Amino acid sequence: MRVFRELMWFFRQHRRRYVTGIVFLGLTSLMGLIPPAIVGMVVNRVVRHQVTPQFLVWSLSAIFVVAVLSYGFRYLWRTRLYGGAILLGTELRDRLFEHFTTLSPDFYHAHRIGDLMAHATNDVQAIQETAGDGVFMMVDAVISGVVVIATMAIAISWPLTIVALLPLPFLAVIMAYYGRLLHERFTTAQAAFSDINDRVQEYISGIRVVRAFGQEAAEREAFVALSREVVEKNVAVARIDALFDPTIAVIAGLSYFLAVAVGAWFVVRGALTLGSLTAFTLYLGQLIWPMMAFGFVFNIVERGSASYDRVKQLLDTEATVQERPQAREIPPRGDLRYQIPHFYYPGQATPALQRIHLAVREGWTLGIVGRTGAGKTTLFRLLLREFDLQDGDISLGGESIYQYRLDALRSVIGYAPQDPFLFSLSIRDNIAFRDPDADDEAIVRVAKLAAIHDEILLLPEGYATMIGERGMTLSGGQKQRISLARALLGDPPILALDDTLSSVDGQTEAEILQHLRRARENRTTLIASHRLSAVEHADEIIVLEGGGIVEQGTHRQLLALGGRYRDMYERQQLERLVEQGGQAHGS
Repeated sequence: MRVFRELMWFFRQHRRRYVTGIVFLGLTSLMGLIPPAIVGMVVNRVVRHQVTPQFLVWSLSAIFVVAVLSYGFRYLWRTRLYGGAILLGTELRDRLFEHFTTLSPDFYHAHRIGDLMAHATNDVQAIQETAGDGVFMMVDAVISGVVVIATMAIAISWPLTIVALLPLPFLAVIMAYYGRLLHERFTTAQAAFSDINDRVQEYISGIRVVRAFGQEAAEREAFVALSREVVEKNVAVARIDALFDPTIAVIAGLSYFLAVAVGAWFVVRGALTLGSLTAFTLYLGQLIWPMMAFGFVFNIVERGSASYDRVKQLLDTEATVQERPQAREIPPRGDLRYQIPHFYYPGQATPALQRIHLAVREGWTLGIVGRTGAGKTTLFRLLLREFDLQDGDISLGGESIYQYRLDALRSVIGYAPQDPFLFSLSIRDNIAFRDPDADDEAIVRVAKLAAIHDEILLLPEGYATMIGERGMTLSGGQKQRISLARALLGDPPILALDDTLSSVDGQTEAEILQHLRRARENRTTLIASHRLSAVEHADEIIVLEGGGIVEQGTHRQLLALGGRYRDMYERQQLERLVEQGGQAHGS
């Protein structure tokens, strides 16, 4: 029953709902005591030949009134208790989603999407059942059991009641044993569900790759094997589930046997009337439900407990990036400065950045070039505070970015990654994601800056065209330019382009860069690129290698140095000449 203590925060929050629900549930149980008593009175009058039409009418009317009242009370307690369970499920899902938005990238490196989805769906459903069926059955079993037992003992025969209840301690011991087994096996089954959920999500997301390599059959075999494993673990849970009802039936049957056998002996001796024994057996029949509910409670609660442990583990995970006390809400502005002696990604022994000392004046364009893995993206991720520095600082306008709230910092940065993520929404909604209230004029303006406006108009529904999950219906270049338009919306003081134009042809790239130079005047722009043509116009260019700056200057200055930058430039010029020669030859 530990899960009820864990959920006490919710029960306190909705105590009025649960108190009224329990009261109506108790009234329903009390109503259930009246018909057996009336039946017992009728049997005794039949035996004594004292039945009259008036008495029968009164008896039937009383039973009818009790039925109507029971109907009303049952409706009220169900809406209160089950409505509370729905509220709990909603609140847990809201908490999980809100918590997911605060967690750092290292959390998502360690957790699979399918597993997180399983926590927010299957586990929350099991917890919701605990707060609904679990609370109902536990309260009903206690109220009904206590009331029925008290009625049998006080109104009919306490010795016969003791005899009928002798098997119940054995039921309690057995149920506790089943509950421990169920908790262990259900935890394993939920983990298996997470695995298959993640596998399905990954397969559907990568269906084009699977088909391109002709691996459909292999993927099906892998899925079937995983599905069988899930079935085996759920069958192990079902085996424990299957033990509850037979065990309760045996204990209940034993109670009936003892009650009828000893009760008949009491009747023969004259210590009990036949009507009283009839009423006692009817009450004992009502006691079967609390006994069964007792078993169901163990079943539901152990499932909910296992799921709540899994959800609570997620909710207890703290984000590695935390806002400092009294962080400023005013967005930062001014010159950008990096002072990074070294930076390590979590769990990595090799520094991703080292000896970075860089100043970018407000309104400048900074070009960042270097090989894959040189640290270009890391500079952006640290600026966005996806990770925090272990040593050193990044400042804007002379103030550390760690002195500002995360939302204030990120509000001044427009970020367009190399591999953009687009939502299953319209093109307009994807561009307006940064500012959902943006008008059509602003959206068209940034689309033109990103050189994607004309292509959008050629689509069947223009800006209202739904693009499918992750933009599967668009080319790589189109997705990058929509991502760029999204980053440009609102004219952010800092624009960070992380190899954003890598999938765009050279002519379109030149057009976009020309647009940006005109539109971004007096705005800071950071451009990381493998193509040197994207940074030639920059006020400052840095060359990264091994996480450190090996060269720095303007395009002309770096060419004059005759170092890494010049080697890259000459190689790319040669590649361009070869490409142009190939096109001329082919034509």
